[in-house]
Amino acid sequence: MSARPTDHRPGVPRPPRFHASSRASHSQSPNLPISSETSAGGIVVDVQDGVPYAALIARRNRAGRIEWCLPKGHLEAGESPEQAALREVAEETGIHGRIIRHLASIDYWFSGADRRVHKVVHHYLMGYVSGEVTVEHDPDHEAEEAAWIPLRDMTHQLAYPNERRIVSVALDLLYRGS
Repeated sequence: MSARPTDHRPGVPRPPRFHASSRASHSQSPNLPISSETSAGGIVVDVQDGVPYAALIARRNRAGRIEWCLPKGHLEAGESPEQAALREVAEETGIHGRIIRHLASIDYWFSGADRRVHKVVHHYLMGYVSGEVTVEHDPDHEAEEAAWIPLRDMTHQLAYPNERRIVSVALDLLYRGS
């Protein structure tokens, strides 16, 4: 007698069923090599008339759709995450900031055609120092647009849940002083 119930409960998805052909093709797929990547960026805040604004960028995802996200990019040789965050924000938004504090580091996995990648991204809260919003200085031309967005509205603009959580941390720090 099986210890698992065989009846289906409404609202509970059934586990996927595998066919012999799908198992065979999955087991025959080659193991992709794994690589690691580290990036850094952040939220640059400028307060105007008591309202905090932050610079966001728009870039195209792999499917070609525009997504709004926090400015960030890879560390260059010998660069610390803090240095990379300041450089990347300046390149992708035209805004120069100063780091106030580390907000969070997120990590995730993605696969390309030739490898699996474990990526870690360090995010910092930054104060506005100088500059005008522009994408003209982005050497990779990944950022197609940059804009100042009210910090409270950013969670509606951002494409990625991890980045929305980082904005929530920044809001807590700015409004509650946590």
